[in-house]
Amino acid sequence: MNKIIVLAFLLMPVTLVFTNGKDSVKENPIQSSSLQKSKAAGEKVYKKFCISCHQADGGGVPHLTPPLINTSYVLGDKETMIKILLNGLKNVDIDEESYSNPMPPLGSVLKDQQIADVLTYVRNTFGNKAAVVTVAEVKEVRSKIKK
Repeated sequence: MNKIIVLAFLLMPVTLVFTNGKDSVKENPIQSSSLQKSKAAGEKVYKKFCISCHQADGGGVPHLTPPLINTSYVLGDKETMIKILLNGLKNVDIDEESYSNPMPPLGSVLKDQQIADVLTYVRNTFGNKAAVVTVAEVKEVRSKIKK
């Protein structure tokens, strides 16, 4: 029984690293590589389509364009963010702040992979740390919208 537990522990995708008496999580190199590729591709999409409104630092513009730093939209439900990219957004309140600059729909401009990448970039940049967005998730939301 102990051998099975040890084997299961060794096969886990996350390992604990002990430094200065504190625990920290070290990502699986394969997962980390995939995240880095998605973020790099997402950064290109961000610079082409998003930076002019949301700014280079993700801070947005007060009362016009919402920030992408530590907001409930960015760190929350992935489906909501996917829908915003696909359909655009007008006059929104985010975390008790109003924003009036309309975001155009990008569903006809961006491919599913680009949407997954840019959302993964935003959710893991500007001090954010959230789950990646996959192409399958984007496809699922897009198919729901088309119905």
